[in-house]
Amino acid sequence: MASATTPTSANAPRLKRSLTLWDLILYGVIVIQPVAPMSVFGVLSNRGHGHVVTTILIAMVAMLFTAISYGRMARAYPSAGSAFTYVGQEINPGLGYVTGWSMVMDYMLNPMICIIWISQQAHVFAPGIPYWGWAIIFALVFTGLNIQGVKTSARVNTALAAGMGVVIALFFVAAARYIFGHAHDAADLTRPFYDPGSWNTKAVLGGTSIAVLTYIGFDGISTLSEEAENPRRNILLATVFTCLVIGILSALEVYAAQLVWPASEPFPNLDTAFTFVAGRAWKPLFGVVGFTLLVANFGSGMGAQLGAARLLFGMGRSNALPKSFFGAVDPKRRVPRNNVIFVGGLALAGAFLLPVIAGQATGYELGANLLNFGALLAFMGVNAAAFVRYYLHEKDKKLINLLPPVLGFVICALLWLNLSTKALIFGSIWMAIGIAFGAWKTKGFRGELVNFDLPPEDAEA
Repeated sequence: MASATTPTSANAPRLKRSLTLWDLILYGVIVIQPVAPMSVFGVLSNRGHGHVVTTILIAMVAMLFTAISYGRMARAYPSAGSAFTYVGQEINPGLGYVTGWSMVMDYMLNPMICIIWISQQAHVFAPGIPYWGWAIIFALVFTGLNIQGVKTSARVNTALAAGMGVVIALFFVAAARYIFGHAHDAADLTRPFYDPGSWNTKAVLGGTSIAVLTYIGFDGISTLSEEAENPRRNILLATVFTCLVIGILSALEVYAAQLVWPASEPFPNLDTAFTFVAGRAWKPLFGVVGFTLLVANFGSGMGAQLGAARLLFGMGRSNALPKSFFGAVDPKRRVPRNNVIFVGGLALAGAFLLPVIAGQATGYELGANLLNFGALLAFMGVNAAAFVRYYLHEKDKKLINLLPPVLGFVICALLWLNLSTKALIFGSIWMAIGIAFGAWKTKGFRGELVNFDLPPEDAEA
């Protein structure tokens, strides 16, 4: 096995620029999941009083502001550090470190909760293998595929996107057949957007706060900046296009679902509501959709591990974490191999520990809430960095440079403040640990916490 080396000179191995715009969009779509609204459809319908389409579309507009900020900052800093680098360079190195620490929690929890979900689902399909056996299998598969190199992951993403696309197409065909086979008046067709009998602005806004979480994951695109072709252009385009693709596709999915199963009819189970909708449209789809969600979480978990490894690489190279381990690149495959293995090990450990700590019924839920804690902090940081760079430091104060980051920051702050109490408590403990580590590393913050000097751009960039 080739030993990993730490990039200390221009001749040291570095990440390879091989991802096209299409690869980046596919990565973003897979991490977010093209079937993202299916798992939360029942909850959104209940919280928003049936206005699922409206909450999805409002959330899409809201997240586009943050997506623009991410894309613009990636243009300024095509580095694997993502929000960590943006905040540290534009605002303050200490705040950049804090942002990076929150993202570490976010990125490492994503593959962890995905392993929990798919291991439990796989055990239902094949009960001969226990939950812990499936957890080990999926953790090894995630790690093995990601350690092969980024193009291998991109090819897997393409296959996953194609498979989910087929299932989504089948659902649309089955839903259309069901809808056209049942009488609907004009009011039925517009009710998913606006139903005067059940409209409640507070309820719709509450549903939107949940719907926004459907889009979390698009920021992972920026962690691939050093492996993207023409990153100053493609990261911005991929981030915005990913939000648009997911938003429009999600709106179409839930619109068809609401026509098949009107909001006035209660669901047998809110958490699995979409599977009942699919089963009503065409009975075989009940099991197909369940399997598809398993595949979707597989892709999301694998993609999140890829993003986490590269985030740790950015922090390791910048001395925020031990550089000899986290800043190392495998000279053969040119991937941060140590980090991929490290994240895989933590994800497997979490898959065993979270259900024990929180209970089988709440382990996934606790992990998901904690994930949102870190993600929203990072979103606020990136919006603040974009505001500082493109508005505060510019002589020509343009409105286009003011509104997206300000609106993005305010929306994310409101969502963060409305997280569950458990998420705020455990998230705060995680942040306290990170700040304590930073204080120890710099002897009371008297030394240099982070080195943000970036390596020179490749000729290919």
